[in-house]
Amino acid sequence: MSIERHSCSLLALSFCIFVSTIANAQENIDVVLVSAQKRVQNVDDVPISVGVIDSETLDVISAAGEDILFLAARSPSLYAEASSGRTYPRFYIRGLGNTDFDLNANQPVSLVYDEVVLENSVLKGFPVFDLDRVEVLRGPQGTLFGRNSPAGVIKFESAKPTETFEGYGRVAYGSFNSVDVEGAVSGPIAGEKLTGRLSLLTQRRDDYVDNSFSGGEDGFEEFFEFAGRAQLLFKPNDRIETLLNIHGRRLDGGSRLFRANIINPSVGGLVSGFDRRTTAQDATQVLEVYNFGASLKTEIEFDFGTLTSISGYEQVGISARGDVDGGFGADFAPPVGTGSIPFAAESADNITDQDQFTQEIRLNFAPSQSLNSTIGGYFFYEKLGIENLSFDTLSGGIENGRAIQDQETTAWAIFGSTEWTVSDRITLQGGIRVSGEDKSFIAERLIGPFGTGALAPVRKDLDDLVVSGDASITYALSPSTNIYARYARGFRAPNVQGRIVFGDAVTVANTETIDSIEGGVKGSFLSGIGRYSLSGFYYQTNDQQLTAVGGAGNFNQLLNADEVIGYGFEAEAALSPIAGLDLTAGLSLNETKINDPDLEVGVCTIGCVVLDPVNPATNNALIDGNALPQAPRWIANSTLQYAVPVFDGRGEIFLFTDWAYRSKISFFLYDSAEFQDENLIEGGVRVGYRTTDDRYEIAAFGRNITNDTSIEGALDFNNFTGFINEPRVWGVEISSRF
Repeated sequence: MSIERHSCSLLALSFCIFVSTIANAQENIDVVLVSAQKRVQNVDDVPISVGVIDSETLDVISAAGEDILFLAARSPSLYAEASSGRTYPRFYIRGLGNTDFDLNANQPVSLVYDEVVLENSVLKGFPVFDLDRVEVLRGPQGTLFGRNSPAGVIKFESAKPTETFEGYGRVAYGSFNSVDVEGAVSGPIAGEKLTGRLSLLTQRRDDYVDNSFSGGEDGFEEFFEFAGRAQLLFKPNDRIETLLNIHGRRLDGGSRLFRANIINPSVGGLVSGFDRRTTAQDATQVLEVYNFGASLKTEIEFDFGTLTSISGYEQVGISARGDVDGGFGADFAPPVGTGSIPFAAESADNITDQDQFTQEIRLNFAPSQSLNSTIGGYFFYEKLGIENLSFDTLSGGIENGRAIQDQETTAWAIFGSTEWTVSDRITLQGGIRVSGEDKSFIAERLIGPFGTGALAPVRKDLDDLVVSGDASITYALSPSTNIYARYARGFRAPNVQGRIVFGDAVTVANTETIDSIEGGVKGSFLSGIGRYSLSGFYYQTNDQQLTAVGGAGNFNQLLNADEVIGYGFEAEAALSPIAGLDLTAGLSLNETKINDPDLEVGVCTIGCVVLDPVNPATNNALIDGNALPQAPRWIANSTLQYAVPVFDGRGEIFLFTDWAYRSKISFFLYDSAEFQDENLIEGGVRVGYRTTDDRYEIAAFGRNITNDTSIEGALDFNNFTGFINEPRVWGVEISSRF
């Protein structure tokens, strides 16, 4: 017994020496500040599962001009994909998202850019540049953010004007003649009272997919993008602060490249011999996007609290035209390829008119030393005009179908949230929000393809009044560790869909609500050189809004499922064990299940192997028990950065590598042998030299360095068409800060 006790004492002593050595070798890890509750807090004190991606990591993982989809799998429970090129991202949190490709889709993940909600999905594709951080708020955010955030919120926080003169410039060149130029300048304009910041981004890439079809475009996947942001911060005194933000974007490039018959029939996965560098298509590829927006944020400090007003305006337009069949010709009009093309399909979706106005006013105040409260109101208005077109590819791309949609949405809300510090260890929080929604929609088919003719205007009017909210308790186990439990209710507003250029159906989805419970622990370890968070959750949605994509044709149909349940966990950790070494890791599990024994959807018409039971009366698949589409069970990510001082400490050589993994996904509500992808794993590397003061840096980088080729989505109404992830890219980058 004495030997055993002595051995344990030696182990304990060794561990203490190890911890002490590490703690002395490195300073404490930085505190992470977030505004998840619309006030600045330590992330460990927020009773929400929150992931944070800092500016340095953003710069690395967006190298080579990647669009906003680079965020996919970069934070636990977060996934993203798109079928519309470098715009219109579709985000998923905890398995909840929307595969709808229509331009008036309701997404359950809200994107908030500098405190302004970007509702239209094309707005959500605004480029990521000169940011301070990205916050991923997981789970319903129905109190402070309201409508269309039942899955969560992604918050983008731009770098703000500074009182001292500073700036940076970055130029990168990579594969396919990719050029990525970004820069910003910030500083005083009229002393400390008026400061400004100007941020610019330009990106371009040559086509890298050769077109072997004679008479078609030379190649695909090229683009040119320009974006800018100008900010003016006015501080007339210590109590008033006004920030004007003006921003815009211009994108020209090809739409999403669909590839005919790249999926193995009856098996799934890519066909043997697939080459991502070649295709054969006869249709025109167009993607043109413009975006202009402005916001004005004013904060006034009173003795009793802070009054904040945020006014936002956004306008966006898009012209998107693509080869939907992914090949050339048709089975009945040879030559045809690649593989079987039952009918030629080329279509376009355009936003011809869009205006969004938002206004939020809130007051944060402390009624007593133990209470902190926020009350406010919110107003949203959007006018949206959409044009849907079809073209006869076999006759030279002549327009043969045209439909229009007009939609007007008005929403309002009043909300309140209070935090009560009961003791040094216990904090209670609760909030409530009352939201109203009115939406009018009208669709009309002017020209019908395939001889279907026109369709008289179809009108739908939707409205609802919803109560949402949350309640939580936080308990401090120690000065460095908090545990919390949270209940939250969120909702997705009712929506209507009617892309009637190809069909006659105008479908409606009623309001979706979600009830969620989660608990977690957050804190630091190893004397403050490490940080971690662990959360577990369970949710149930009622009248879950789902989108039946394809099957019957090139359109979407909305439907409500009785309920969807989901559960899982998120784990994150960051560690700086020795000077110069920084590690991060994240892991999540998401299980989702549709519960509706009567719910059925159309399936592919091209002979795919449907794995669900089929209703013999309708030939539709019964999807009760299925997981949600585009909802990977596992998501994992990690980063490693190591820097070694050189030249007597005047500079350092560094290595940065990052990895992201997502497990199997299904593309549609029904399960089939073909329309799924087993997994995706993408890695990046960056090696370079920088001066100790960060003034100069030169680096070589690689993205998707293993050249993973994975299917991200598919079309099921014509052939085994799919679209894939971004290719491997190598490049070099030079940057300077001043």
